[in-house]
Amino acid sequence: MNQTDWFYTCGPWMPAGAGTVHSHRAGTQPTMPILRLAASLALSIIASTVFAQDATKGNAEAGKIKAYSCTGCHGVPGYKNVYPHYHVPKIGGQNHEYLVAALKEYQAGTRTHPTMQAQASSFSDQDVADIAAYLSSLRQESAQ
Repeated sequence: MNQTDWFYTCGPWMPAGAGTVHSHRAGTQPTMPILRLAASLALSIIASTVFAQDATKGNAEAGKIKAYSCTGCHGVPGYKNVYPHYHVPKIGGQNHEYLVAALKEYQAGTRTHPTMQAQASSFSDQDVADIAAYLSSLRQESAQ
């Protein structure tokens, strides 16, 4: 046996009785723990991505409370806003992604409406996701 080689027949990184022989240079570690670490890291990245996607969908129950002020304009049939003077659309049943995009555009100032910009600027990203989740969960007939 060469002194620069290690021979592992079984270790904590291998199933008991695997009986395979790995040869490594002196001072290096077996590759199996590295593979386990890489697999664990990959799984944690996948899990965090899935949870992040769920968070961006929002919580409709929390959104119901946060969207209370929205119904003052968007829930009244035939309501017309004083400034600028136009019909205010009902947004119940609207597409989730559209609602998120619209609120983000009001926050950024790329959509201009003073009242909506003021409202949207007070929302966090989670608030926007929750409000969109609630409004998009409403029946489509309410959007007309």
